[in-house]
Amino acid sequence: MKNAQKVREDNIALIKALANALDSRDTYTLHHSENVTRYAVEIAKKMNLSKDMCNAIRIGGLLHDIGKIGIPENILNKPDRLTDDEYSIIKLHPTIGYEMIKRITTFTDNGVLDIVLYHHERYDGTGYPKGLKGDQIPLAARIVAVADTFDAMSSKRVYRKELDLEYTLNEIRRNKGTQFDPKIVDIFFSLFEHEGQLTKEKSYKFIMDLNMENAWE
Repeated sequence: MKNAQKVREDNIALIKALANALDSRDTYTLHHSENVTRYAVEIAKKMNLSKDMCNAIRIGGLLHDIGKIGIPENILNKPDRLTDDEYSIIKLHPTIGYEMIKRITTFTDNGVLDIVLYHHERYDGTGYPKGLKGDQIPLAARIVAVADTFDAMSSKRVYRKELDLEYTLNEIRRNKGTQFDPKIVDIFFSLFEHEGQLTKEKSYKFIMDLNMENAWE
């Protein structure tokens, strides 16, 4: 039991180290992977998914952008709008990440690879890298897609300031059924609601509370 626990702890430390290695390349996205993990796990818990599924989402959330390690820094940190060619390179990061970790057997079995490869697929089939549609997209990837967009929009980036929380939530709502699985969007918004009402106070409290939690507990 002690040996198994030590292996688990070492694996978690390695996964966090990989995520931190990516985040440290860009101070504007520092802690992005951890934030995405917290939001995604909260959605998964609200959906009453199994403990194993929640753990896979924890790992996948931390590693979802690991392929960006293979993206040139001048593109990753470009302060201006990306050209079409540069955006095409950015869009390679799910595949790069998949290729990096595909030989880790447990990641294949528990769905972590699905998160890394498919978190930029869109519910309407216009995403990348495979153009999957609806339920063709693995559930864990659909969950992380919502969490990823929420944190990306509500955080500061090298090319813009953080977006207003109300605007961010409205954009997620507007893309319900096109970019995002509508059921997951509804569950995501239920995390912010109090007696059926979505309030800024409730939203900010939810974010602050999550950011103070340990996603591995």
